Amino acid sequence: MACTHVPIGQPLPEAAGKHALSVSLPTWSSHIGFKEDDRRVTDLMQTGYPRFWAHWDIRKLSKFLEDRYGKAGEKAHLLRSASAAQACCAFMSARNVSARVVKCDLPTKARPGADLHIVFYPEDGFGVAKEFWQHTGLGVTTRLTHYYMNLLLGDGCLAKIPGGAGTADLDNDDSRLTEAAIGAKLKIRRRIADLVQIDVENVFLYPAGMHAIWSAHQLCMQVLGESKSVCFGFPYVDTLKVLEKWGPGCYFFPDGADKFIDELEELMVSLKNGKSSAVSPILAIFTELPSNPLLRSVNFPRLRQLADKYEIPIVVDETVGNFANVDMMSYADIVVSSLSKLFSGQADVMGGSLILNPTGKHYSALMNQLCATYEDMYFDEDVIVMERNSRDFVQRSSIIDSNTDAVTAYLKSSDCAAVVKEVYYPKFQTRAHYDTCRRPNGGYGGLFSILFASVAAAQGFFDALPCPKGPSFGTNFTLVCPYAIIAHYRELDWAKSHGVPIELVRVWVGLEKFGDLMDAFRGAIKAAEEAHAHHAPGDMPQAIWRAASCSAGE
Repeated sequence: MACTHVPIGQPLPEAAGKHALSVSLPTWSSHIGFKEDDRRVTDLMQTGYPRFWAHWDIRKLSKFLEDRYGKAGEKAHLLRSASAAQACCAFMSARNVSARVVKCDLPTKARPGADLHIVFYPEDGFGVAKEFWQHTGLGVTTRLTHYYMNLLLGDGCLAKIPGGAGTADLDNDDSRLTEAAIGAKLKIRRRIADLVQIDVENVFLYPAGMHAIWSAHQLCMQVLGESKSVCFGFPYVDTLKVLEKWGPGCYFFPDGADKFIDELEELMVSLKNGKSSAVSPILAIFTELPSNPLLRSVNFPRLRQLADKYEIPIVVDETVGNFANVDMMSYADIVVSSLSKLFSGQADVMGGSLILNPTGKHYSALMNQLCATYEDMYFDEDVIVMERNSRDFVQRSSIIDSNTDAVTAYLKSSDCAAVVKEVYYPKFQTRAHYDTCRRPNGGYGGLFSILFASVAAAQGFFDALPCPKGPSFGTNFTLVCPYAIIAHYRELDWAKSHGVPIELVRVWVGLEKFGDLMDAFRGAIKAAEEAHAHHAPGDMPQAIWRAASCSAGE
């Protein structure tokens, strides 16, 4: 994808069509409009990030199933398994929303393993159902939806499918697809295992990265009991929500600096006092390498030493660092990753992985439990696309590392000092800690964040930068978003208190030609300088003030 503006609501990338994982929100105001549910924005959206926005075809299928199986006033959330449906019901019930499960008996020709389970709930419970989907990644994909809609069409249940069949790029013979999917899953697992240098049986695949993170937390609770977890460092928004909303909650250390490892140990000592030695004061330590969006790395040798002392597993999300750049097997008991990002790169399919470290103290117990409870919910067509996309993952990662290194060097230079207060990138933030985990030939990744001198400068830069803009990262093309607005719109004051103000713009650098990238960023910095020079101190869009005044934790 070239460095160019993309019209509002268009899929990103356009070639992915209805399977695209991002959507063009090309201006600062369009991001606010999306979060405000402004129909001038949302009515133009052809797609959206799957955990945040249900594709129109998923809504069509849901409406069909509501009409067929639902009661008056009920809405439907679609899931792949009975256990996922029960987990959804339990989540809703804990929030005083009644829910029930119905197994879909249509279409009659659905292939084995392509079941649908429907969670019905009252219409006013939609927000809670959306929370469950967003935090856990448990839902249905566009390819599964189109598979069902095509079969329903064949059964005469649906009269028309807008846009035609959704799997035209793949062989539609069920037996051959299933066989191809089995092979694709093994290839992906081997690809990851070879990079991490472990046996393939320690790699498990999931339909989404958040599904892998949620499953890691569930696994730890099943094996080690329901103590509180620790979230060390400021993480991706939904990781913290998983730790807060399932089990007894978590202890949050948002800074992640070395001094807070001492505070963490003090907490462990205080929790341990008066308890049996058989009771772990902490369930697990969850962290990222590096963190998203502040790109900081924690002191893993010290954290590992502390975890070993108290026999606590460490769960690391290495999505931003990625398998090609970092090696977490010396420090993590469980490594999770969103394969939807750079591993795929095409932004047209979701996926996640969970790796168990065979050298970890809890390995046997975790492996036994995971083997007993693991459900393969990765839809055939999705995993086939993921395998195809990921074949050149390492080569793409190297190019993107090089591009990002050059762009961040420019932004750190005196040429940008008038409007750029800080560039958050692992090479500049806590580099020694990142280097501890960096592979010999590894880079610093494609993600960074820019802290601007004013909201006006941030908006001026954002609106002028000629590249795709919208949610997600890890794409083969450059992708930018106003992070606090897209991830923390209803808790802006809280996010700012932890170092993520609205002046922060998150940038993922893609595979574009180096010269084109540099021209794009130079032009955007010039626009930021002009906007900053003319802004009134304290200026902030009215909609943002309204959101900032809302209570945290929408």
